[in-house]
Amino acid sequence: MMIVSVGLPTCMEGMMYPVPFASTGQIVSIAKAAEKLGYHSVWGNDHMTTQSYVKGGFPKPPNFWEPLITYSFLAAETTTLRFGTGMLITPMRRDIVVTAKQIATLDQFSRGRFMLGVGVGAYREEFEALNPGWEVHRGDMVEESLQAFRTLFSQRIASYHGRYYQFEDVEMYPKPLQDPLPIYIGGNHHNAMKRVISYGNGWLPAVLPPNELRKRTAHLKDMAEECGRDFTDIDIAVQYMACIGKSRSQAIERFHNSQMYQHVISLKQSTLKNQDLTKPEDLNLIGTPTEVIEQIQELATAGLRHLCGTYFVANTVDELIEQMQVFSEDVLPYI
Repeated sequence: MMIVSVGLPTCMEGMMYPVPFASTGQIVSIAKAAEKLGYHSVWGNDHMTTQSYVKGGFPKPPNFWEPLITYSFLAAETTTLRFGTGMLITPMRRDIVVTAKQIATLDQFSRGRFMLGVGVGAYREEFEALNPGWEVHRGDMVEESLQAFRTLFSQRIASYHGRYYQFEDVEMYPKPLQDPLPIYIGGNHHNAMKRVISYGNGWLPAVLPPNELRKRTAHLKDMAEECGRDFTDIDIAVQYMACIGKSRSQAIERFHNSQMYQHVISLKQSTLKNQDLTKPEDLNLIGTPTEVIEQIQELATAGLRHLCGTYFVANTVDELIEQMQVFSEDVLPYI
């Protein structure tokens, strides 16, 4: 059975959604709706400051809710819903021991419902705003953070001496409740796939068409076999945008009139720079329920196991929850 999870707008105002979009109470409502409608989990993203293109598009600054703190509150408001970071940008978090402590505490208080997704981030300008003058290789920093997490989560007395992270004789308890804690590696690049094999339980790329997903999944399988890993243990969790309409033309029109469409275009220079974005609706789950079911079935044959952090097209929270409900009723039972 396909796993289906929902994108939670922790840091999406001005990007996939308008400014303002969701209050703290509405974030809770979205999570509760996801649980009630039978979704596996919610996945929120991670930003600390406003991107340049968002500043230019809106007169007011967006609200960016920090995901780990948000999840600690949501865990008390739900019972079965799981929580994933899609993704936590570890290069923006200089104190990796504090981050590990927050993660372990969250997993304990949520009774083992947390999944850690990490990535390099799509906007270098954001990293530079937080670290002026600090020259780093963000990919190397992500790898060090994963090595540090592995050490802190597995050893009683943990020490690590990397280029970017260092700590000595840290006794960090409690460890996460889950052993091992599920770790997802975000990114479409080959280097992200290599990190999946070395450190991850899941691969979280974005907006891959079936032919490209099939090719990359086969490559990931070869990489796993070369390293002696069981490929079936790796969750192929791809993020798409979704919009259900009474007709495909209606769904496409709704997509084109959304802030989400503008966000896709902004990723031409980063996450999606090697993909044809002439018709982004053809790369995402846009159409009638029947058409979307057929798209998902084709993706499943290409290797998809988890529709991860699906972002529903909406310009208000009410529209978002409505799309979640339609998808739950008219698509989920058939995939």
